[in-house]
Amino acid sequence: MLRYVSWGAAVSIVALLAGTYFYTKSAGSGDKFADCRVGSVAGGGADIGGPFELVSETGETVTDKDVITGPTLMYFGYTFCPDVCPLDNVRNAEAVTILAERGYSVKPVFVSVDSGRDTPETMLEFTDVMHPDMLGLTGSPEQIKAASKAYRTYYKKQEPEEGDEEYYLIDHSTFTYFMQPDVGFVDFFKRDETPEQMADRLQCFLDKS
Repeated sequence: MLRYVSWGAAVSIVALLAGTYFYTKSAGSGDKFADCRVGSVAGGGADIGGPFELVSETGETVTDKDVITGPTLMYFGYTFCPDVCPLDNVRNAEAVTILAERGYSVKPVFVSVDSGRDTPETMLEFTDVMHPDMLGLTGSPEQIKAASKAYRTYYKKQEPEEGDEEYYLIDHSTFTYFMQPDVGFVDFFKRDETPEQMADRLQCFLDKS
């Protein structure tokens, strides 16, 4: 069974990104990262990201200040995801590896939207498979909801089948967000970008930082 992002969520996300574009355009052309962007949506100063408090894969409570200490990729999903999340996290990990070979350091972060099943131990097991530097974050339903709201992401738990309440899918958005501590939100990456394309764009942003 495959899990898809709902049409309503997609419309909401597109509307947000379109609004970001027009806001930035009206504010002028002082975007130092303009040459690094592939679409018309501008980042930097967008209303994406902000304070959060979550639980790390080692069981420690952390805030956004603890997590985003340098160039950081943020992706929201869940470890029981049967298709999209593993592929997206592998892609992000490969991009980070390519950048490391070029002498750049970017931290990949995976934020769970599944507080019921994604314990710190589960997150640690998942991220260790993906990349040695990937950080897994989970938390209570309230903590996850607050982080998701800060990043304008969408997720919704599907109703499980009767008699199999522990098996359920979660609809969620699939953008990867590039954050920097001194800038905040820089830009986002869609699912169709390859690791090489992602690494090239990230290098462009880093060179202009």
